Amino acid sequence: MFKVSSYDRDFEIDLSKDGAKGKLNGEEFELDIQPNGAKSFHVLSNNKGYKIEVVETNFDDKTITLMVNGNKYPLELKDDFDLLLEKLGMSAMNEQKINEIKAPMPGLVLDVKVAKGESVSKGDPIIVLEAMKMENVLKSPAEGVVDNIHVNKGDAVEKNEILISFE
Repeated sequence: MFKVSSYDRDFEIDLSKDGAKGKLNGEEFELDIQPNGAKSFHVLSNNKGYKIEVVETNFDDKTITLMVNGNKYPLELKDDFDLLLEKLGMSAMNEQKINEIKAPMPGLVLDVKVAKGESVSKGDPIIVLEAMKMENVLKSPAEGVVDNIHVNKGDAVEKNEILISFE
């Protein structure tokens, strides 16, 4: 079972393994799903057609954004495990407390996107690192406040070198 939230509305969905049958808020449904590309589908339900495109997915946050007949719908998905953690008051266990960001590989610091004392949110760009002739934007894995910046633009860094410390 899944709980799906969109625009302050919640839905409970039980799906079959193929995703074409199930229950929506206790009522049975059946879908005819035809792929129309890598991220696009044509779906028939109760003699109505829907053009559905997957716009964005974020597996870490368990969110997906769908375009349905030209309308955008951001969805938050929770499975049985998420619902159990929420019921037990333990849903915050998935949130990370970060102390530092380390270089994932040797490279050259092209840009530092934050300043000391600045608050960052999960997903905010922190540092641009060039490695193997590719630019890699390192993003914050969680919310935090920048305590110290250990590198400057133009510095060469080694793998696992501390780049940013958080309070």
